[in-house]
Amino acid sequence: MSKNITVINRWFDEAINQGQLEILDELFDPGVVAHEPPGDSHGIDDGPRKAVSALRAGFPDFKATIEDLIASDDRVAVRWTATGTHRGEFMGIAPTEKTIRFNAIYIYRFVDEKIAEVWASPDALGLLKQLSTTT
Repeated sequence: MSKNITVINRWFDEAINQGQLEILDELFDPGVVAHEPPGDSHGIDDGPRKAVSALRAGFPDFKATIEDLIASDDRVAVRWTATGTHRGEFMGIAPTEKTIRFNAIYIYRFVDEKIAEVWASPDALGLLKQLSTTT
C-alpha cells in the first residue's frame, strides 16, 4: 500500500470519522488548496479543519465510507458515501433529526506524502434536498 493511500485512509478513518483534528498537520501540506463548492479554501484551518468541524457539528454521528480508491503517481481519487443524523446546525439549517446519505468524489494531489491540493465534487444539492423542511 502506498504512503499516499495510507494518508487517505487516516484522513477518512481518524480525522473525518473520529474527529481527530490534531492529526491534520501530519496529513496536509500547510498551504493546501481545496477546490470545492462554494469556492476555494487555502490552508489547513480554512480547509480540512473547518470542513470536518462543520460536518461533525451538524452530524455528530457522521461516517464516510470509501467506496472506490484509485491511486496514480501523485494523485488519489476517492469515491465515498456519507451518512449521519442532522442534530446540529449545518450550513445555516437548524437540526432536523433527519438521517442523510450522500455521495462524493474527491481527487487529492500529494507533495512529499502530504495532501497539497483537493478537487471536491460532493452531491451538495442532494444533501440539501434531504435536509429540506418542505416536502
